[in-house]
Amino acid sequence: MELKTSYLAKHVRTLQPSGIRKFFDATAGLTDVISLGVGEPDFVTPWNVREAAILSLEDGYTSYTANAGLLELRVEISNYIDNNYCVNYDPESEITVTVGASEAIDIALRAILDPGDEVLVVEPCFVSYAPLVTLAGGVPVIVESMKDNDFKVLPEQLEAAVTDRTKAIMICSPNNPTGSMLSKAEMERIADIAKKHDLLVLSDEIYAELVYDELYTSFAAIEGMQERTILVSGFSKDLAMTGWRLGFVCAPKEITKGMLKIHQYAIMCASTMAQHAGLEGLKNGRRDVAEMRKSYRQRRNYIVQSLNEMGLKCYKPEGAFYTFPNIESTGMDSETFATRLLKAERVVVVPGNAFGASGEGHVRCSYATSMAQLQEAMTRMRRFVEKL
Repeated sequence: MELKTSYLAKHVRTLQPSGIRKFFDATAGLTDVISLGVGEPDFVTPWNVREAAILSLEDGYTSYTANAGLLELRVEISNYIDNNYCVNYDPESEITVTVGASEAIDIALRAILDPGDEVLVVEPCFVSYAPLVTLAGGVPVIVESMKDNDFKVLPEQLEAAVTDRTKAIMICSPNNPTGSMLSKAEMERIADIAKKHDLLVLSDEIYAELVYDELYTSFAAIEGMQERTILVSGFSKDLAMTGWRLGFVCAPKEITKGMLKIHQYAIMCASTMAQHAGLEGLKNGRRDVAEMRKSYRQRRNYIVQSLNEMGLKCYKPEGAFYTFPNIESTGMDSETFATRLLKAERVVVVPGNAFGASGEGHVRCSYATSMAQLQEAMTRMRRFVEKL
């Protein structure tokens, strides 16, 4: 028996599916496809990290951990953030281990938002941000960063969007899908707005380890911001642990206490096996991260040069593993471009409008694939563009 549509909550019925998955699913049944679509490392999780998970099973660590995660893991997360970004979090009261960074964002929003509270969401951005605000009962207020500023939001744009209902600003730096990264000075200007209007900042820092040309600054490290920042990160991107679903969130004690209550009821705890793997990654995985970062940097330089040479204007991203070339010169919108490219050359890219209206006229190309695959993808894209 088929359920009536009306059984679904209205806000779920109106929720749009992910624009990323749409093109990923479109490849089903196709052969000889090169995907630059899904943001997932092509590297395998380092062996010592996998081995730690195997050993944890062999040693019988198969029961629940504390709701907030293994204390030893939280201590290592605290040490990692302190050593790298000079921000100190209490592992017992300010850090929660989550099922990926996605759950961290979800419980953070559910913990801070009352119905009708507004969150400034800087677009283009990852596809889940605005929907998660909606699912938490909040109202996403879109602030569009502009291509002429390398998709870095201007503080005056945020200031203009603040109302008496605004509760938080949501940002991701380095950014998915654009690869742009806020400088410390740019963060300080945004921090001034947050302090002026008594706002929280939800800072998605999942790509913090994948920065290529300058040092990374955590938003929580900006003066006066640790007490109003919810820092989200995880192990998926830098340690190639996407399938392990392991993340963490750091926040002031009161907010952490609220998030932990939601986490307790919805999740209980992150996978024990994954937590042991993450612990090993933090302790002994930095060399692997450095090697992966070196490879990504080489690929970034190659794909940016290739895209510009074929006439698709593309600035050099400072971090993450995405380029966001402008395809307006082809005369097509982003969805048409992506659809025709897939059909003609079996190359998957994601339409820019999947990440918000300001992403229109662009496509996201992930360079988290082998150099050989990347070179073949660029050959195919060049052939496609030249035929237009």
